[in-house]
Amino acid sequence: MGGSTNLPPGFHFFPSDEELVIHFLRRKAALLPCRPDIVPTLPQNRYDPWELNGKALQAGNQWYFFSQATQSRTSQNGCWNPIGADEAVSSGGSHVGLKKTLVFSIGEPFQATKTNWVMHEYHLLDGNGGTSSSGSSRKRSHKKKDHPDKECSNWVVCRVFESSYDSQVSFHEEDMELSCLDEVFLSLDDYDEVSLPKN
Repeated sequence: MGGSTNLPPGFHFFPSDEELVIHFLRRKAALLPCRPDIVPTLPQNRYDPWELNGKALQAGNQWYFFSQATQSRTSQNGCWNPIGADEAVSSGGSHVGLKKTLVFSIGEPFQATKTNWVMHEYHLLDGNGGTSSSGSSRKRSHKKKDHPDKECSNWVVCRVFESSYDSQVSFHEEDMELSCLDEVFLSLDDYDEVSLPKN
């Protein structure tokens, strides 16, 4: 499945933070099928980021995959280290997830060299393990009432990319993400600025 989107020609996988959490991670945690089912499941500590090509879902210069959350994000040649504060992912005015930002470093701990590889790791918040209409959601909710507003489920969805000055790392960090439909509407706006030659 890695690298193959199974999407119609002309369609691209470019989800926002909200879409990743609501339409993919929430359904994965609730054991519901994801449609389209194009994001594979990989162990975080098995591959270095440059090995994801052909294994994770590639969308442009980004790679997506599900994984089980783990404290040890160490691979054969390095490890992922968190940077900055966790960011809330909101939907409909409510916090539904968390986004953690990590940077890959090569070498042994405390002597590692940072690379340009960045990973956004998305977690569900308590009470958002499934859709409101699913039976599995109702079954899961009563188990978590003692720990509201905390991370739930061991599932995470990851977005990995190699940052550069002109890459989308700043685009995502500035919370200005565009979905496919957003890009379509923006492209239509461009037509207003185009003047056709006069005969």
